[in-house]
Amino acid sequence: MMQRTLFRRGALLAQKAAVEVSLLPMSAPLQPRLDRAMSSVTIPPPECMLRPLEVPFRYLFGPGPSNVPPRILAAGGRAIIGHLHPEMYEIMNDIKKGIQYAFQTQNNMTIAMSGSGHAAMECAIFNTVEPGESVLVAVNGIWGERVAEIAERMGANVHIMVKAPGGIFSNEEIEKALAKHKPVLFFLTHGESSAGLAHPVDGIGDLCRKHNTLFLVDTVASLGASPIFMDQQNIDILYTGSQKALNAPPGTAPISFNERACQKMFNRKTKPVSYLFDMAHLSNYWGNDGQPARLYHHTGPVSGFFSLRESLAILYPVFVFPEVAGYLWKGLEDMGIKLFIQNKDLRLPSVTTIVIPEGYNWREMLQYMMKHHNMEMTGGLGPSTGMVMRVGLMGYNCQKTNADMVLAALADALKNCKKSKA
Repeated sequence: MMQRTLFRRGALLAQKAAVEVSLLPMSAPLQPRLDRAMSSVTIPPPECMLRPLEVPFRYLFGPGPSNVPPRILAAGGRAIIGHLHPEMYEIMNDIKKGIQYAFQTQNNMTIAMSGSGHAAMECAIFNTVEPGESVLVAVNGIWGERVAEIAERMGANVHIMVKAPGGIFSNEEIEKALAKHKPVLFFLTHGESSAGLAHPVDGIGDLCRKHNTLFLVDTVASLGASPIFMDQQNIDILYTGSQKALNAPPGTAPISFNERACQKMFNRKTKPVSYLFDMAHLSNYWGNDGQPARLYHHTGPVSGFFSLRESLAILYPVFVFPEVAGYLWKGLEDMGIKLFIQNKDLRLPSVTTIVIPEGYNWREMLQYMMKHHNMEMTGGLGPSTGMVMRVGLMGYNCQKTNADMVLAALADALKNCKKSKA
């Protein structure tokens, strides 16, 4: 009631101000324009906007986004500064150094995209592949499917290697496909969150160099939770997203290109299909092209960069994740719940996939846990839909006490959700 009263009081003050303005002398041409503008407003303010924003607290124990710690939340709430201010450039420089540490790379061409992990995914493909060129994509979940479609849309000649969700590709299989298709780019998902798989990477970069192919790796679900060493593993292009193990809000996406990738990227015959994702412009915006001035390209997400900077500053130690994940895995197995990825060495520490308990409706279980435990977990995605349920304990959420909450909520759902007779 108080809020409605304040809103109406504000509306009356606005009307009074409008009347006072109308009493001021004005030119003849201006008065009719104002009259027409006022008379054309026929749609009233929506009821929902008569109250302030309300957002519920939930335990985000799905595959992302994750709950954000106070320091990072506070960073996102700091006063806005201009996206071209010197202080903003210093923050962007900090972000670049933080990404280099997180990726374990010395690559100069390291930035954060304005957008989700998909933005980095498209940036990588749009800049390094030209229409008609051959691209090889490893598909064992939804992210390989996405990359194949993106490359196809921009006119690449796409070849796919396919495994069922959770399947891995041997280095022998990869080399055989590289020799056959001679791609300019090979894509692999390191952390396939739709299946809960951490795919082995060692040796693949060497094979790609042997066959003159760029090696592109997606670590959106794994960066910060499962070890990755960009330079040591000869990864040419690496990207991630802010909202998972990095523990920042969604909306920024770190990406890095090595010299091999830059040689291909900056010696194209055609311009990239996207202006926003054109690294010729973005490299200048991030101060990576050696030019004395950074020119306007687009307005970066200032608050998002504040949050990303802080998330990189307090990056959670990678060794914490296997310990907490192992604790969760044991608890699930003790309850009689089957894990989807049977080989422990191939499980993604940040996102655990469980086989849907026999006889249960997975949607009903997820809804029950949301209603009675205020807890988000999710089902499968893409090819894994209907096969798994997914539990994510990332960054701030990667604690044994949270694993205990997950186990208790699942036990309660198994006890109270209907089980079919089949």
